[in-house]
Amino acid sequence: MRTADFDYYLPPELIAQTPAAERDQSRLLVLQRPDRLISHRRFRDIAQYLRAGEVLVLNDSRVIPARLHGTKAASGGQIEVLLAEENAVNDWWVMLRPGKRVRPGTKILFLNRSRAPTEVYATIIQKNDEGHCRLRFSGTPNIIEALDGLGNVPLPPYITRETWTESVEDRERYQTVYARTSGSVAAPTAGLHFTENLLNEIRSRDVQVCFVTLHVGPGTFAPVISETVDKHVMHAESFRLSATSAQVINQAKQTNRRVVAVGTTTVRVLESIAAENQGRVVACQ
Repeated sequence: MRTADFDYYLPPELIAQTPAAERDQSRLLVLQRPDRLISHRRFRDIAQYLRAGEVLVLNDSRVIPARLHGTKAASGGQIEVLLAEENAVNDWWVMLRPGKRVRPGTKILFLNRSRAPTEVYATIIQKNDEGHCRLRFSGTPNIIEALDGLGNVPLPPYITRETWTESVEDRERYQTVYARTSGSVAAPTAGLHFTENLLNEIRSRDVQVCFVTLHVGPGTFAPVISETVDKHVMHAESFRLSATSAQVINQAKQTNRRVVAVGTTTVRVLESIAAENQGRVVACQ
């Protein structure tokens, strides 16, 4: 299957730069596959398409403020850091912009969200073939604990802002209302449109709601450059499925009740586990 088969033109003016005033007022396209009918609704109408006894599965990963800004100690040049993968406390693989000319030994001084200097800095200790850099952070016991004061949420590249400092709305809205476990560098966006009221309505219809956790990794920002889909190298992502969620999902499948996975991250978890367990899902930590 050729990658080019998935190309399509999306006019820039059709890419929303701000969210709908109310999360569940975003648009919803509904495809009725048996009749090949398409209808346009609002997201809050999704409750009408769920039936009693069915299971709705959501990804409860929480986005961390993974985009940091700083300057090179030697030149003063500005640099942007996107945290990608934690090796150990204060030891991270990151993506840098600009990053082509940086070398091991380069020291980066970090700014806070008001662009003021801080005591936090990092040294590049390694660079891999993909151009990612390994940083060792200093000036804080754990960079994770300092992110609220240093970092911004990593909005997708097709969403533009006049300044690199996020708004209060961005920090709140680029997060699902049910996000619990911190670890993602990008939001599981399919779930952004749920509200607490909508979830309560869904539960009132006797639909079971359960969760998986998949931390979205830097692969979500990586372009697909291979000519065929099967040649594209995917980055590994960590995930977790509780014993309770596994039991709910398996019971639904055994009694021919639908399991509705919200978003590709949730689908990846369920399909990956089921593929290794003869169609069943099992708890994994």
